[in-house]
Amino acid sequence: MAGNTYDVIVVGAGASGMAAAADLTRHGMRVLLLEARDECGGRVLTRVDPNTGHSVELGAEFIHGKPAEIWELLASQPVPVYEGEGDDWCSEQGRLDECNFFEDVERLLKKMDDCRNPDRSFNDFLRECGGNVSDQVRRRALQYVSGFNAADPARISVQSLVHQSEAEDAIDGMRAFRVREGYQPLICSLLRESKSSLLELRTSTVVRSVRWRRGHVEVDAENASSHFEAPRVLITIPLGVLQAEPGSPGAIAFDPPLAAKREPLSQLVMGEVIRVTISFAGRFWDQLPAANRTLSGMHFLFSDHPTFPTWWTHSPDRAPILTGWAPAASAQRLAGLPETEIVEQALTALAEVLPIAREAIDLEVRSAFVHDWQSDPFARGAYSYVCVGGADAPRRLGEPLENTLFFAGEATDVTGNIGTVHGAIASGRRASREILAAR
Repeated sequence: MAGNTYDVIVVGAGASGMAAAADLTRHGMRVLLLEARDECGGRVLTRVDPNTGHSVELGAEFIHGKPAEIWELLASQPVPVYEGEGDDWCSEQGRLDECNFFEDVERLLKKMDDCRNPDRSFNDFLRECGGNVSDQVRRRALQYVSGFNAADPARISVQSLVHQSEAEDAIDGMRAFRVREGYQPLICSLLRESKSSLLELRTSTVVRSVRWRRGHVEVDAENASSHFEAPRVLITIPLGVLQAEPGSPGAIAFDPPLAAKREPLSQLVMGEVIRVTISFAGRFWDQLPAANRTLSGMHFLFSDHPTFPTWWTHSPDRAPILTGWAPAASAQRLAGLPETEIVEQALTALAEVLPIAREAIDLEVRSAFVHDWQSDPFARGAYSYVCVGGADAPRRLGEPLENTLFFAGEATDVTGNIGTVHGAIASGRRASREILAAR
């Protein structure tokens, strides 16, 4: 395909863009799929650890529950998947114990259902509706909200958290699965569902401007010769990129500007996360003592550490790999630092929450993987969440403009699955239906 021969231009080859492209081509539409990176997948980014041969996720890692969007994809091309399991440990004041707060935190979170109206922040919920729970339970609840949602508890909407909880319950969402050979190859297999003769994928194509009027769109990329035209465009770039100031790295200039999107964009936030995955010579933690046992069955390790409060293993897989998770305020402390410094801080944090000296950990290190999503111009954050008063913002962000500009991505999910891969896929399919109906 060349010249002005496309029915739709899709900007962004992440989960939502690929899902939409596949649906549109199956319905006979000619699609140009533009991706700024040199590979598909977006915020699903897999690498292989040379030390162990295991897959390492730099972005999305877990399949949360049994969402149809993912499990139907798995059914169409089976790849090994396993469920994470093992012991959860808590490090407090230099002492390791098995975590015993989950039931108390769950009871506290269930109170949100009675306190969702009027909407309030999670911090306000704790103050106004939390009741007489212990400081530990409040602290762990705050850590859960900021860790799982990459969110500021002073900003995230309780209504959205209740909606999220209801959606999770419907798909058994507290169970977590991994794709053994890597999440990115699975998600990129969405392109195999496309009709190849009708799809053109261009990677390493950084879109700089979108000029549009009803029924006509012109898209210009960084390369001066990269000019594309079509009657419709589907924008699937991450929320953080849509919110970026014109002229900043990764930003797209819209002409005319997206005036109708200003309010919903102001009511959504791109959560912040920095994660470090470290591969070791062996599973040194198997021998570490804790509560008259060892950590050989460890799955998650929770702490109050200011930079990397959460760690996890690949359990029940016996890979000698640990992942450190720095969400929200922790990520803000680390954003923009050189990768070597982030790894240094991660190793220091690990030594402070485990009964082992930093020098002993250093002897075990073989490789480390980091991706600073906040500093990535094509992401500008990890995944999105809803601010107080913004319950309708995802729907409004996803609404088409003049049946010409269409929008998808996890930030436009209205089913309670905002911030998830399956929510992104569902939004791409929703947008493809809107485009087909507008033909």
